[in-house]
Amino acid sequence: MTNETPVTSPAPVALIAGISGGIGSDVARRLSAAGWNVAGYARNLEKLAALQSELPSLHTITADATDAVAVEAAVQSTVARFGRIDAYVHAVGSILIKPAHLTKLDEWKRVIDLNLNSAFYGLKSAVVPMQSQGGGSIVLISSVAAQAGLPNHEAIAAAKGGVNGLVLAAAASYANKNIRINAVAPGLVDTPLAAGLLASDQARELSAKMHPLGKVGRPANIASLIAWMLSPDADWVTGQIWSVDGGMAHVRPRPKL
Repeated sequence: MTNETPVTSPAPVALIAGISGGIGSDVARRLSAAGWNVAGYARNLEKLAALQSELPSLHTITADATDAVAVEAAVQSTVARFGRIDAYVHAVGSILIKPAHLTKLDEWKRVIDLNLNSAFYGLKSAVVPMQSQGGGSIVLISSVAAQAGLPNHEAIAAAKGGVNGLVLAAAASYANKNIRINAVAPGLVDTPLAAGLLASDQARELSAKMHPLGKVGRPANIASLIAWMLSPDADWVTGQIWSVDGGMAHVRPRPKL
């Protein structure tokens, strides 16, 4: 969707999977404003075009994050365009709230594919150019569901628990290559993905009450941390799962009297 002419620039380069989503697009705006060269891939052509009209310098790629070949091609396209990849952000995922006995096998497989397999494909492809260029930073998206026992979250908790394990193992594997690998574990964030869970005032109020701070998250809460993790200020941080969830995973507030 963009000019394929290679760009010669000293600015760092980021590739964002799911760049058209609520969190991915916020990260793209922040990095672009900070002077990064930003590339991103997603499936929806209309959303990609809308974001590119807002950020004309974006290098956008149409690709399905669950297709390993397409993900590798997106990485190669970014390297061909900018000469390197300094950061990879995997802002791809889904929400399924069902107990195990009501979860259909195709739903289970889709959750694993979207949340765990896609993260592995992105990491696997991104570390290749990063190793040859002397390092980089990778941020995956986990979930509060992988850290707290939430009812009816079996599939997503299993998938995001796998992401946590992937982060820890890969951080150990690539530390000697100066590749930092971390994850952010959000609670419920007000994005288009969560629109069905926040469709009414009553639903929004109930969701807010699940979080000790009494509100759902904003994309900026997640994107600002991701932008910091990609920055030089975080060059001593790897193998971490950062909770950004209004306290849901670890805080048990006093009951209101």
